[in-house]
Amino acid sequence: MQTFSPAHSSNVRKGGKTVEELFVADAKSTNYEQLIDELMNTYGQDILQLVYAYVHNEALAEDLTQEIFVKCFKGLPTYTGRSSIKTWLWRIAINHAKDYLKSWYNQNVKVTEDAILSRATISSSVEQVIVQQDEDTELTEAVMNLPIKYREVIFLFYFEELSIKEIAAVLQCNENTIKTRLRKGKLLLKGILEGSEWKRD
Repeated sequence: MQTFSPAHSSNVRKGGKTVEELFVADAKSTNYEQLIDELMNTYGQDILQLVYAYVHNEALAEDLTQEIFVKCFKGLPTYTGRSSIKTWLWRIAINHAKDYLKSWYNQNVKVTEDAILSRATISSSVEQVIVQQDEDTELTEAVMNLPIKYREVIFLFYFEELSIKEIAAVLQCNENTIKTRLRKGKLLLKGILEGSEWKRD
């Protein structure tokens, strides 16, 4: 999985129309296949990176992203327009990723595997930090080590460049909760990065 960078994708498609405008036009003719193609072209990479922020596995993130767009396609006829199409899609993606993390398999099998891998990784972490020269990659890895509730707000705010209001809509939390998690997440992230600096000294 490549290092995340701030999102600069645009939802403006050919002819100067936004995806939302295409949805309004396509909804009248129920051309949902064309619309899902537009959504995948516009937001596919963003959704993949968003899901990866939850599951830490590129192949799994790709599988879940495909499932998310299938779910999105099935849900398009029920989209009411009360939120932006991006907010609606992000909510589907986050809920799907969280559902996976709460699944029986992940809790009873994958977690055990991860614990074994984590113990093996710890022993080589100092060497990895010394070798690692790419600051962007180090930052991404630090974000990935945050607890999910802090990781998701940091990712959405800094990498996806969503506003506090948009994040609150996506995660279905109030804005004060998002602000608190963002503040705590930044403190935790600072601690992780300062720990890496200490290891290099």
